[in-house]
Amino acid sequence: MTRDDLDAVMRLEEELFAPDTWTRSMYREELGMRDTRHYLVAVDDADAVVGYAGLIAYPEEAHVATIGVSGARQGEGIGGTLLDALLAEADRRTPVVLLEVRADDEPTQAFYRRRGFVEIGRRPNYYPLSGADAVVMRREVLR
Repeated sequence: MTRDDLDAVMRLEEELFAPDTWTRSMYREELGMRDTRHYLVAVDDADAVVGYAGLIAYPEEAHVATIGVSGARQGEGIGGTLLDALLAEADRRTPVVLLEVRADDEPTQAFYRRRGFVEIGRRPNYYPLSGADAVVMRREVLR
């Protein structure tokens, strides 16, 4: 992902996560932290952004910061491909990956469980605009 992708990413962000969307300035800031961030986009044959994902990686643990796929393209394996790419990058850096997912989003929780994540806790009112709780999930790779 580059700053040139932000218009498309912001359209998807609004489609997928309103009212709990990230702002353009949040993405610009994230993209500027190259040493601890890894952001990707998925594009179709016409070079249109159809998905995106981001990882925050420190030596002791990594966090899946965001992942989203256009509603029209969900179910095609794009999200899995993006997540697998983030996990490959995380595995190069650290054995532990964490993430938060909406507590009311069972399909996405199942998606993460298929990649080895397990629930380790909850964060009440984690998404401030909607007031939704988050499930905290963890994946650990034994080295």
